[in-house]
Amino acid sequence: MQSYAPRFIALAVALAALAGFVDAIAFTRLGGYFVSFMSGNSTRLGVGIGLGDGTATLAAALILAFVAGVMGAAILARRFAQRRKVAVLSAVTVTLAAAAALWMVLPGPLPLLLVAAAMGMENGVFARDGEVAIGVSYMTGSLVRMAQRLAGALMGDPDRWAFVPHLLLWLGFALGVLLGARVGLAADDAALWIAAAAAGGLTLVAAGLTRTATGTVQE
Repeated sequence: MQSYAPRFIALAVALAALAGFVDAIAFTRLGGYFVSFMSGNSTRLGVGIGLGDGTATLAAALILAFVAGVMGAAILARRFAQRRKVAVLSAVTVTLAAAAALWMVLPGPLPLLLVAAAMGMENGVFARDGEVAIGVSYMTGSLVRMAQRLAGALMGDPDRWAFVPHLLLWLGFALGVLLGARVGLAADDAALWIAAAAAGGLTLVAAGLTRTATGTVQE
């Protein structure tokens, strides 16, 4: 993350908050399943298969939807290489809006499969050389990197504050989860519309951030 300008790190933190927001909604609506945290769904998949209680099906569907979203973002990033952040975030926004609309007529797992796809796409916003540079929907890696940077700081590494961006990413996700739990309860069926609106706003922010004063596109 250190190679990104602070404005892009701030965008990544906001995207992590969005991921936490929708993850909290899915967790409460699906009884403990996730739309951005596939390690948790992989555990549910394995336990469901092991117990043979039928819970593995939804876990598998969510994982496949997430993977499909990652693939879609990778395709968009190649197709619109000069504007990939905006292109990917636009797709995230449209997918979340479709999920919100579907939820109004068919609440349940199906619209949340679209949300899982959107979260997979979100991880394609920060990519270099075809690889994810900042994972904004899964926090285990961020916590590991934060701990490694903290250890380095204690051992005298010159960049003693290198852990801060990773800490902020985790805090953004955690705040999003808190808001998702609160807002999801208060807004009920409109909660996904709030997520779609937030994604649309972040798309506009990304469009502004990725342009220099001369109008050329930059990382």
